Amino acid sequence: MARDLLLEVGAEEIPASFIIPALEDLKRVLTERMADARLKHGEVRTFGTPRRLAVQVRDVADAGEDITKEVLGPSAKAAFDAQGKPTKAAEKFAESLKLSVDALGRTTTAKGEYVSARVEEKGRPAEAILQDALHAAVHGISFKKSMRWGDVDTAFARPVQWLVALLGDTELPVVLGDVKAGRTTYGHRFLAPGAITLKAPADYEAALEKAHVVADIAKRRAELLRKVNAAAKAAGAQLLEDEGLVDQVTNLVELPSPVVGSFEERHLDLPPEVLVQEMKSHQRYFSLTDAKGKLLPRFIAVSNTPVRDEQLSLRGYQRVLAARLADGRFFFDEDRRTPLADRVEKLGRVVWQGQLGTYLEKVERFRALAGWLAQATGRAGEAATVERAATLSKADLVTGMVGEFPELQGVMGREYARAGGEPDAVALAIFEHYLPRGAEDALPSQDAGALIGLADRLDSLCGIFAIGKAPSGAADPFALRRACLSIIRIVLGRGYRFSLSAAVDEALRLLAPKLANVKRKPGEAAPREQVMEFFRGRLKALWVEQHRTDVVEAVLAVGFDDLVAAKKRLEALSVLVGHSDFQPLAAAFKRVVNIVEKQGKDVAGGQTNPQRFTDEPEKNLHTAFTQARARVGEHVRADDFAGALKEITGLKPAVDTFFDKVMVMAEDKDLRENRIRFLTEIGALFNQVADFSKIQAETAAA
Repeated sequence: MARDLLLEVGAEEIPASFIIPALEDLKRVLTERMADARLKHGEVRTFGTPRRLAVQVRDVADAGEDITKEVLGPSAKAAFDAQGKPTKAAEKFAESLKLSVDALGRTTTAKGEYVSARVEEKGRPAEAILQDALHAAVHGISFKKSMRWGDVDTAFARPVQWLVALLGDTELPVVLGDVKAGRTTYGHRFLAPGAITLKAPADYEAALEKAHVVADIAKRRAELLRKVNAAAKAAGAQLLEDEGLVDQVTNLVELPSPVVGSFEERHLDLPPEVLVQEMKSHQRYFSLTDAKGKLLPRFIAVSNTPVRDEQLSLRGYQRVLAARLADGRFFFDEDRRTPLADRVEKLGRVVWQGQLGTYLEKVERFRALAGWLAQATGRAGEAATVERAATLSKADLVTGMVGEFPELQGVMGREYARAGGEPDAVALAIFEHYLPRGAEDALPSQDAGALIGLADRLDSLCGIFAIGKAPSGAADPFALRRACLSIIRIVLGRGYRFSLSAAVDEALRLLAPKLANVKRKPGEAAPREQVMEFFRGRLKALWVEQHRTDVVEAVLAVGFDDLVAAKKRLEALSVLVGHSDFQPLAAAFKRVVNIVEKQGKDVAGGQTNPQRFTDEPEKNLHTAFTQARARVGEHVRADDFAGALKEITGLKPAVDTFFDKVMVMAEDKDLRENRIRFLTEIGALFNQVADFSKIQAETAAA
């Protein structure tokens, strides 16, 4: 009979950011071990609070499934002698499986014939499987930081206080550190500190709710949002949306209990971002606004218990925030005493990356690159703003406020630029060159900030790749994947037309003095090729979310140097492949490509000679091709790739007739090579939009 499983690790308060990854590890290791042992089960749920990590598995089978598997032994030649009698090798193989030699069979593999046996493997009892699986699960959690306590050699996020391991009503023998598993859990530290004895895993969630613990993270998050929104509404305000803060506070409490506090109205003359950051970063308070989105001198703090004396609690929250705001005002006032321009030189004492130099050197590089981009994109009129804003763009890194709150870089640069009398366009560009900060963030609204942001990120990408520190696996310490996606988003969002490879070349040229002594591994691709391939990979990952993979690959195969044009080609081709008549077109083009690939390498270069054509179908195709090529060129220059594809599609009847009536591989060498050159030119026409040979013709109309 199927039973439910519960595993809970109780500990001292676990950091909020550790909880979700830990639960993912716990669930992954447990389910993988169960799958390996063929132990069937139902729904898997995780629970997490600052004091507990738990996983519940429904309907666990009593034992792993029985299987019959084929086991290969020695080769048939080694197992039997010339007379067909079994050798020692066959006898030992049979003995190892507790079978007679007569029970052995033979199996033919790619490597030859082998002796084999079919062996029945019984599934292990669930208790035995889970004892090992739970041990692996609790010891398989990876934390950013772990600790040891007492004389225990085991490391965990925080000292472990209790363990629960139940299969139905049966306790499983699991040990973590000096704690042995049982059936006892604990509720809220203050509201229900007593022990809770669980009869079965199904009782877990309800028992904790009675003990003032909302163990399900999604439920606790929903309850938190409901309570803070209700508190904001009661205060005549609105909650400033911050999903990250909601997630963080959710995992700081077991029973969310909000209170509304206030701070001195005089602090509202500080930049709103400073106030929000002061409340969020150190205190985890929610900010409140009026109906128009203007910040109010009020906040919501969330405690882990309902407070008995709300005024006493509020005084504590408000006193701590008052001190933080006083610090913020001090930094703001002190920072403004020194103009941003006077801080630029100090960047020469701040290292950006050991081999690539200081922030001052980086600023000088991307300032020049931003000027190059302004010319390349036809924004030369922005050159002065770009020059000034790029010079000042990183100066706020050496201010007190950004030293305290790194998240405010760019924001404080904008504010200090305004305070120092810089033009609004310069101040805005300083802020916007950091945009977008994430996948959902807004793009720069003006060219200056966008161009500086592109240059800054290109300098980082090219520099880090050039010194051999490209991202590998999950490791991306310089956030190059995010930087690359931001470049793509900005270019496409702003509609910038320029050569990406030329921009990479310019970035590498500016980096050259720093790269003179860099040693490369034998056979390693040049930095330019590495960076361009990195862009290709990011583009593919981004575009396959909305387009077919083979269509994306077909477009990227013929180039993406002009990102805007590549996107337009993709959109036009995606529409075309959805038509029922595209499949035969793709098949015809593949035939062209196959002939060119197989035979073209032996054909000398040169142009097609129409005078050499002998058959009417090839003459007709050449006439149609010549007309279509001119019109395709016009469409491509006008970015009308749908029109270009329509012209290309119109060649299909003539191409079909050509293949039906004309022998490409003619005996006459000159005639044969002329026809192959002609097919090469047709292929080149198709390739102005995409490499059609990469499109799966059989699914083109699916």
